[in-house]
Amino acid sequence: MRLSRAGEYAVRCMLYLSMAGKGVLVSRKIVAREMEIPEQFLGKIAQQLARAGFMEIVQGAKGGFRLMVSPENLTLLAVIEAVIGEIFLNDCVLRPESCHRSPDCKVHRVWADARDCFRESLRKATFASLTTS
Repeated sequence: MRLSRAGEYAVRCMLYLSMAGKGVLVSRKIVAREMEIPEQFLGKIAQQLARAGFMEIVQGAKGGFRLMVSPENLTLLAVIEAVIGEIFLNDCVLRPESCHRSPDCKVHRVWADARDCFRESLRKATFASLTTS
């Protein structure tokens, strides 16, 4: 599995906002420049993150982005899945009905276990832990 560009940029955006702190308004241009995210792409990602309730988009000349949740309560898993959807390693894990072998398949269990371990690692990683030295 490889993290999509959208997922990577979402993490970068939320990392920057987490470093600024909850409720602090940060210019969209600054986030784009400092985190090396194309501005147009950042706009699309920000809409998804705002829909998830993680950030607020403030319009206007003095607008920008504002973190709406505490970095202690924000995880890598939540941010990534808000942008790319639920993480899975194989179709049979997300949709067991897509493979008639799933109920008896030994590999299916390995995929499911690996997915669960990966998601748990991302769930444990909060943005507060990522922004402290």
